[in-house]
Amino acid sequence: MSKSNPLKLFSFNKVIVPLILGIGVAVFLIAKDFSEPIISEVPMGEGAYYWVDANNDDAKELSELHYADINNKGNIKVDYQKNILKNILKTWTWGSTFCLLIAMFFAMMRDLMYMYRLRFLSDKQLSWKQSFQLIMLWEFSSAITPTVVGGSAVAFFIVSLEGIGVARSTAIVMITALLDELFYIIIAPIAILLVGADLAFIHDFDFNVFGQKFGVITVFFIGFGFMCLLTIIILLAIFIYPRGFKWVLYSLSRKKLFRKSKSKLQKIGDDVIVSSKEFKGKSFWFWIKAYFITVGSWMSRFLVVNFLILAFTPIADHIWVFARQLVMWIILCISPTPGSTGIAEFAFPVFFREFIPLGLGSTLSVLWRIFTYYPYIVLGLIVLPIWTKRVITRQKQKKRDTQE
Repeated sequence: MSKSNPLKLFSFNKVIVPLILGIGVAVFLIAKDFSEPIISEVPMGEGAYYWVDANNDDAKELSELHYADINNKGNIKVDYQKNILKNILKTWTWGSTFCLLIAMFFAMMRDLMYMYRLRFLSDKQLSWKQSFQLIMLWEFSSAITPTVVGGSAVAFFIVSLEGIGVARSTAIVMITALLDELFYIIIAPIAILLVGADLAFIHDFDFNVFGQKFGVITVFFIGFGFMCLLTIIILLAIFIYPRGFKWVLYSLSRKKLFRKSKSKLQKIGDDVIVSSKEFKGKSFWFWIKAYFITVGSWMSRFLVVNFLILAFTPIADHIWVFARQLVMWIILCISPTPGSTGIAEFAFPVFFREFIPLGLGSTLSVLWRIFTYYPYIVLGLIVLPIWTKRVITRQKQKKRDTQE
């Protein structure tokens, strides 16, 4: 990565691909919902059609529907999304608008808590302005890179350019990752136990990988196990055996397989020692506060969905919705697409079908992404040149001061 021009971090292709993919998926899903009829069952005698499963596939198709008559009472209703939206707009209330505003509030609160955590972990060396720009670039990098990769690699770099040192930047990003993982591995089991595994997981959706089918429960536990392993590694590296972790990295760097990454591995080993010294002496209350800031940011992230759905239909069980989000999130974490684009939009209606009015699944999934994904691409494109100019100006000033 070039320190002379951080703009080189984000090439045109890296930005345009997720943009086109995201907009394309959104347009496709909404167009599909508006063009296809919505077939649903209603009480016997209240439908205009009855259904005959001609091809025995247990799937209702328009060609298999017949008008109800005296001999065949109808229990099937056919509608279109435009009519459903018209009815929703007719019954729209100030309460619905308030729920949308609350969802927007929590979307912003999530970022505010992230900014506060950065300032807290840096002992306020980062200003609110710096924290805002860093979080926007962090989220921007996450939005344009595959979710399975994430934006942490970029985070190490952009935090170090804020003048707080590479080693301490490494410590901040590693501790941030640790706090995020700890939130999930503590809160997810609690939420799933509260609602029960049968309700938390969906059981009729499989992932096909190299011809092998994996259910949602299997994928969840694989991802959960990986998070636990990552958490243990960070805990051992920072708090228990930093020198042992450094020795492992130095040993790996001497192997033929890792020869090209020798300097990087050794540098990480050195940074881990500094990170350990940086945070080992922090008080118990420091970690409690850091964890609760993390809980606040993640709770805000998930409450966006609760209030978004609540704007369109009453939710009987908010914890159920919350537990489903926790399960869905780990699925999105292993997405190979930038920012889970495409995967997230298709997964949302599947995971929340019990709570979404019939025919609005794709519309709400796109609205959810408008609240939680697309703004970071726009804001990232705005913040990136401003941040880059500030960083380059400071670097030049520092160079002049050194020469004098």
